[in-house]
Amino acid sequence: MMALSSAPLAARAARLLTGRARVLPALACGALMALGQAPWNLWYVALAGLVLSIALFSLQRRSGAALAVGWGVGTGYFGLALNWLTEPFQVDAAVTAWMAPFALFLMAAGLALFWGLAFWGAAQAPRSRLFALVVSWSLAELARGYLFTGFPWGLVGYLWEPTDAIQWVAWTGSFGLTLVTLALAALLARGLRGAWMPAALGLVLAAVLLWGGAQMVPPLQNLGDRPVVRLIQPNAPQTQKWDRAYVPVFFERQVDFTAAPAQDGLPRPDLIVWPETAVPRLLENAEAELRVITDAALPGRVVLGIQRSEGYDYFNSLALVAQGPKVEAVYDKHHLVPFGEYMPFRELFRHINVSGIAARAEGGYSAGPGAELIDLGGQMGMALPLICYEAVFPQDLRGAARPELLLQITNDAWFGNFSGPYQHLAQARIRAIEQGLPLLRAANTGVSAVIDGAGRVLKALPLNEAGFLDTRLPPPLRQTLYSRTGDLPVLGLLALLMLLAFVPRRRNFD
Repeated sequence: MMALSSAPLAARAARLLTGRARVLPALACGALMALGQAPWNLWYVALAGLVLSIALFSLQRRSGAALAVGWGVGTGYFGLALNWLTEPFQVDAAVTAWMAPFALFLMAAGLALFWGLAFWGAAQAPRSRLFALVVSWSLAELARGYLFTGFPWGLVGYLWEPTDAIQWVAWTGSFGLTLVTLALAALLARGLRGAWMPAALGLVLAAVLLWGGAQMVPPLQNLGDRPVVRLIQPNAPQTQKWDRAYVPVFFERQVDFTAAPAQDGLPRPDLIVWPETAVPRLLENAEAELRVITDAALPGRVVLGIQRSEGYDYFNSLALVAQGPKVEAVYDKHHLVPFGEYMPFRELFRHINVSGIAARAEGGYSAGPGAELIDLGGQMGMALPLICYEAVFPQDLRGAARPELLLQITNDAWFGNFSGPYQHLAQARIRAIEQGLPLLRAANTGVSAVIDGAGRVLKALPLNEAGFLDTRLPPPLRQTLYSRTGDLPVLGLLALLMLLAFVPRRRNFD
């Protein structure tokens, strides 16, 4: 009787998962996956959501249904993981707050198209559909990181960030770890349908990721006579940052932190780092401010965020300044935020002169020439500067020469007080692991941190707290495999796997 009575319930459940309402469970699966991102860090819940997403795909018999499931999973995932996208619209809430939910939905639904197309393509594979899904989904994540200037925020492989398994990115990179993660989830999804061998292989692979990652964690380094650095965090809320009444308050606060006695018995800092756009004047007009800053920093030098202009072009820049004041190096941000720091298709908007949009298109920043190193001198050596958003892109950290450290300045006040700043910090940790390099991170409202080449946060200032921290700079670790090869190996592997997944077998006609 129990079996007979449960049959209609099972049938209804099957219809829910394969009928028109299939998007609802897909949205739920995507939201579970998002819980692996900071600040939740529930990696096991995210992995379960990923397994269920693949299992839900396996129930679909039509490619259109598979597309709907992939889009639903992506929309649920990005809708929750990127909830911080509503925060910039609250800065001038009276004018722009109404736009926030629309912006979040459009962004989530747009990014979800990458996943929807991956599911759609996998549903048409001539052989194993789950194998094809692993390949196409991995390729979709790689495409998301590169196409249309790229947006690899919250890659699937980042669910391992709270665990030692994240150490594998030093070998595979983030896109390679995403491929392995999807393969693991597909094996476990097969287990849900009674295939014990794939499930066992999945459990073994999970153990290898976690145990192997733990074995890769290098011991803490001896910081002995390493140079001393100071990170400045003024905690200037975005609603006040450019208010004329508060500008001098935040500037003087940073000067006071710069001049303060050293902490923890350390000598005066060799280098002091201010966050992004920390100086409220264009570089070419800031001699008086730079003199005050460098006098306060004696005997060290200062890296600071500042804007500058050349003719009609404006740049979001980082400057290294010494006593004099002398500007020793300038780096211009080259990977700009679309619609945030520049308007795409500016020439088109200028030509059609759409009211408002055309005026906005004339503003914004110009892009710098690209990634380049700056010489911090002495034991500190060469640094690769990263301004805010640039730390999100693994591919932007590879150049002709290997630096001794990564140097990120950022203004995370735009990201709010909940998920955005912590996700940004987590991705900075992953960049350090990929490269095997220490990372200095000065953030306007936090989290400012010193991170070693193993991704350990050695010292940090909490979110929304004004202050400074002094510590010795960790040395670089040995060069990682990923820092040598970049994403070419995983791209080549995916191309080969695509052939295996989608090229039909040749029939033997005798």
